[in-house]
This record gives sequence, C-alpha cells and structure tokens, in this order.
Amino acid sequence: MSFVLIAGRVQLDSKPTPTTTDGNQNITEVDAFDIRNCTKTEHSAAEKENKTVTCQIQQLCLLTVPGQHDLDYHSVNLQHRPFLLQTFDPAEQYKMNHQRRGVALIFNHEHFFWHLRLPDRRGTLADRNNLKRSLTDLGFEVRIFDDLKAEDVLQKVYEASLDDYSNADCFVCVFLSHGENDHVYAYDAQIKIETITNMFRGDKCQSLVGKPKIFIIQACRGDKHDDPVLVQDLVDSKDETTVNQTEVDAAGVYTLPAGADFIMCYSVAQGYFSHRETVNGSWYIQDLCEALRKHGSSLEFTELLTVVNRKVSHRKVDMCRDINAIGKKQIPCFASMLTKKLYFHPKSK
Repeated sequence: MSFVLIAGRVQLDSKPTPTTTDGNQNITEVDAFDIRNCTKTEHSAAEKENKTVTCQIQQLCLLTVPGQHDLDYHSVNLQHRPFLLQTFDPAEQYKMNHQRRGVALIFNHEHFFWHLRLPDRRGTLADRNNLKRSLTDLGFEVRIFDDLKAEDVLQKVYEASLDDYSNADCFVCVFLSHGENDHVYAYDAQIKIETITNMFRGDKCQSLVGKPKIFIIQACRGDKHDDPVLVQDLVDSKDETTVNQTEVDAAGVYTLPAGADFIMCYSVAQGYFSHRETVNGSWYIQDLCEALRKHGSSLEFTELLTVVNRKVSHRKVDMCRDINAIGKKQIPCFASMLTKKLYFHPKSK
C-alpha cells in the first residue's frame, strides 16, 4: 500500500507495489491505536482519480485503503500529528534551574531487630555522613533517618511524596541497609522497593512528573564474589589506629525498573557481594561521594555513575574475616529510565 501524509491528510500515490524475487508483493502496512472522527472519500473514487482521503485524526490511526500504493512520510503535518515525526534533541537536558534543588532522603540502618538475625552494618555512619556532605554541596535539602522501623520508613516516604516539588529540580532517596530480592530491610522488617518507588509515580506525585527521581540502594549482595582479573589497586583505609576490615551486606537485591524519569543506582550487580569497610564505609558510597564532589556539578549523571563503576571495579578486598573474600572484586550497576541528560549545574546565589 502507499500513502502520502500531508497537512492532516492521507493522499494515495498511484505507484505500483514492487514485487519480491519470488513474485509476492511487498506491502507496507500501518499499525493502529484508534480511529476517531474520520470522513472518508469513497475508496474506489480515490483509486480512480488519485484523490485525497481526508481524515482528522486525534490518535494514531490505521487507514486500510485497497490498492497498491506506497507510504510517503515526507509531508506530515506535525501540528496535526506530532507523534508521527518528532525531532528529538539528543543533548536535551532536564530543567535544573528551579528555585530549589530538591529533597534527599537518607534511610540509614546500622542495627536490626534481633529476630531478623542480621549483623550490624559497621561503617554505615561514614556512608551517611559522606552522603550528607556531598548532597548538601549539590544544593539538596537532606533529611536523615536512622534505624527506623518499617512502618515509620513508609510514613516518611509517604509524607515526602505529598510534598510540593513544583519549584524543585528533582528528588533523591537513599537506602543504606541489608537487602533481599526486591526488598530492603528496615529495623524490624522488609520493605518492597516497588512500594517506595510507586509513591513517586506521576499519578501519585504530580509535581515530580517529568523530573528526575533518583534512588540509590546500598543494600545488595548475592551468593557470588567477583574474581579479580589482572587489576590490582591500593588500600583506601588511612586510619592507622583502627583496623579497617571489609564486610558484606546481607542478601541480594534485584535491579528493578521503576518508570519514566527514574534512575535506580545499585551498589553491586545482581547476584554479587557488596563490600563495606568498617571504618571508611562502603566502597560504592565512598566512590560515589568522591565523584559527586569532583564532578557532580559538571559531569552528566549517568556518565558520573559510569566513572563510579570503574573506580569500584578497581578495588579488591584486602582484609576480611572471611579469608575466601580476600582479593575479590565488585562492580556496581544502574538502571536508567531517564529521558534527558541530567546535570547538577551550580545554583545561582
């Protein structure tokens, strides 16, 4: 089939349909969503006289016109059909010049209810303080919550989802905890990650529609270590009075998609251990905060996360109670549903 789309019209082109080498006709068809308010000239007349078939389309529609014609998209009226031919600027950025940068929630969990039988997360206070400094420097209003029960975590998240972000650039939520499958641990129970992210979807938090929603999860572990291949690097600990050992966060968090304009940042790829130093904090948060301090206001965010991936991947376990972990590696990952480039350009004062 063949159509010419011009100024809200569909014009039939009287070109013969090319045949394939086996004699079959090669026909272009159009998939349909809906047809509404259509006034059609008789198909037979259109074929005979090469007339225009007019159709006011509110949604992308299917016009099935008998005959052998080609589809020509060169003359689409974008005012009537912006969805057919849109020009996308690959360098388009999120608008980050609102009055406020936004809110950053940090849920830090060091201790857990004894019934869960989870070890304390030594070094997580270093992560919490490191993140607070880095995010504050980028202009975020940082809110910190330590060892909250699951009910209280959900209440704080819900309250944050009710805030008005009309004059804010974006939103950040950080979890420092143990994790399992698609859950993270609060003090006394698991919380499904999707329960948290769903509160910030467009139908629940309209003032964040079209704005970046960043979730950082330092709560990942699987049942495998990443074996070193050639790369050797230096020990990060500079504390000479306290032994800085490497520990792992318990259980394993899956990488979960969340929706448009979300980005999910994980300390480790699914199925592998995430390492945390008892003095300096976790490898991932250490390197993330360093990257934010050095490049946070200049480097595009997903590019910055790639730098963090590289830095973490160069580390190895030097001291650990589990001798099988010595020399092992780690690689973070992120799942981006961002639709534009994200920069944290400095706010004008």
